[in-house]
Amino acid sequence: RQKLFNRLQVILQHLKMSKHTDSTAEVLLEKRGGAGIITLNRPKALNALNLSMIQQIYPQIKTWEQDPETFLIIIKGTGGKAFCAGGDIRAITDAGKVGDRLAQDFFREEYILNNAIGTCKKPYVALIDGITMGGGVGLSVHGHFRVATEKTLFAMPETTIGLFPDVGGGYFLPRLSGKLGYYLALTGFRLKGRDVLKAGIATHFVESEKLPALESDLIALKSPSTENIADLLNSYHVKSKVDQEKEFVLDEHMEKINSLFSANTMEEIVKKLKQDGSPFAIKQLETINKMSPTSLKMTLRQLREGASMSLQDVLTMEYRLSQACMRGHDFYEGVRAVLIDKDQTPRWKPAALEEVSDEFVDDCFKALGNNDLKL
Repeated sequence: RQKLFNRLQVILQHLKMSKHTDSTAEVLLEKRGGAGIITLNRPKALNALNLSMIQQIYPQIKTWEQDPETFLIIIKGTGGKAFCAGGDIRAITDAGKVGDRLAQDFFREEYILNNAIGTCKKPYVALIDGITMGGGVGLSVHGHFRVATEKTLFAMPETTIGLFPDVGGGYFLPRLSGKLGYYLALTGFRLKGRDVLKAGIATHFVESEKLPALESDLIALKSPSTENIADLLNSYHVKSKVDQEKEFVLDEHMEKINSLFSANTMEEIVKKLKQDGSPFAIKQLETINKMSPTSLKMTLRQLREGASMSLQDVLTMEYRLSQACMRGHDFYEGVRAVLIDKDQTPRWKPAALEEVSDEFVDDCFKALGNNDLKL
């Protein structure tokens, strides 16, 4: 009878899973071997993360965390182009304009998911093959292992659309070496392939074509510990001579990045860049001049404060900032210019850094009382 009962359990589990594994579902959740596998399945939208995906992923991670037969969690994307290109910004914009709850719920539930990944008791392996930006970074960077490939394209481009590098950006960015995180956050600079590893965002580098074999080997591990998983990833980690000779794409600029981006205010950073006057500095000035002045000031303070905060405190702070952006002007204007009309000429309000007052920025960081994020 016990055997029959067990068999029924397996069939039921299978039925429950197959409900999620039809190819039209936006996220596929399945258990294979000792691994829980999350597959982001919106290839046409570059696997952009929406609220219904978050609401499926979060409880599943919590279930697998408690399951003695699940030893690790793997997250990946379909379609070959992207792991996850970000959050579903269009939906949030539409909601925010009409005061719909989605503008609150999306950020709240997304950050709760980011925290679940950051505190996950089971080893969490993100296969960040392809475009990994914004919300996709939040689904990967806080986990134990992040495997980049030659196709990985990392960026936190939020200041371009009047937002800020959220999903825990205030936690992981200031912890990168020197002022690299500040530079990536303020300019939206894109890192490719092995540079994602060299920057300290990925933990391993594996050739894209080897990922299916790596995944099979991870699934086949018997009751693995975190060390066993690390050993397997290390064995796949490509250490080719040719690549090791290539230096980090920003190596030659790191000294400048560390000095120029160490200023306490955006105005000082701009002044330092102007005084430096090198081609690199001028290029950064051009980039920064295109960004939302409000976003830049918000972001610099977010990173400076986040540098000494826990992930939970950072996410609480970022939720306050997200709601300030929903109340403001620049986010909607940025999305219009970049994603909707695509004229790439946002009209920021205020239009200059000097016009964004400290009082206004302070206001963005204020607690929301009962509406604060609770983790």
